[in-house]
Amino acid sequence: MKLEILTKNENKDLHNDIIAKIRELIINKNLEPGDKLPSERMLSERFEVSRGNVREAIQKLEFYGILKSKPQSGTFVADIGQVAMNGMMDDILGLEDPDFKSLVETRILLELKTVRLAAQRRTNADLKKMETALEAYKNKVMNNEDAVQEDLLFHLAIAQACRNSTINRMMLIITPEIINNFEKYHVCDKDQSLKGIKEHQDIFDAIKEQNTQEAKAMMKVHFNALYQYCYNI
Repeated sequence: MKLEILTKNENKDLHNDIIAKIRELIINKNLEPGDKLPSERMLSERFEVSRGNVREAIQKLEFYGILKSKPQSGTFVADIGQVAMNGMMDDILGLEDPDFKSLVETRILLELKTVRLAAQRRTNADLKKMETALEAYKNKVMNNEDAVQEDLLFHLAIAQACRNSTINRMMLIITPEIINNFEKYHVCDKDQSLKGIKEHQDIFDAIKEQNTQEAKAMMKVHFNALYQYCYNI
């Protein structure tokens, strides 16, 4: 029987188990860079897990550059040596879930760079996405509704505008965990949310004007309360 509904810890353990089995498969079959892995269906049957879990494990290995998927062709071993691959696999399997402080620090480091790139590279279409997210945030706050997701959608729109696919992908990876922690710790109270409206508007205006220094400065102001909260938990 294949498990489809798992707790977070069970899901992580299952993915790590699949990753370990993929490593064993690569070693036992002497697969070299460029060699093709069995299909998701075949791996699912071989490991006795769902195809969805196999896909998620493969995507994780893709993110770290160990595997490479090609549309309509399949999944292949990336062009790295056996020693490097084993070392990277060990590191992946030993990764711990990030705590809230780590998430906040990572987000701040990413976004202070992202907002400057967005100010340089943004298009009119990017500005429209940011404006839409900003208006959605304002409406939720003024109606006394939770606006955490709208807040983060605004920041994801900035990440898209920076035109750096790696930074954008990293933001997408950490965003769900940030949302969960915001809701868990009740980070944003009413006063902070109201203050966030002006801070978001200031960031948006700086990006619109393509003022990179002002955009970074306004993002620092926006993150001040979150940074302080993080270290006072």
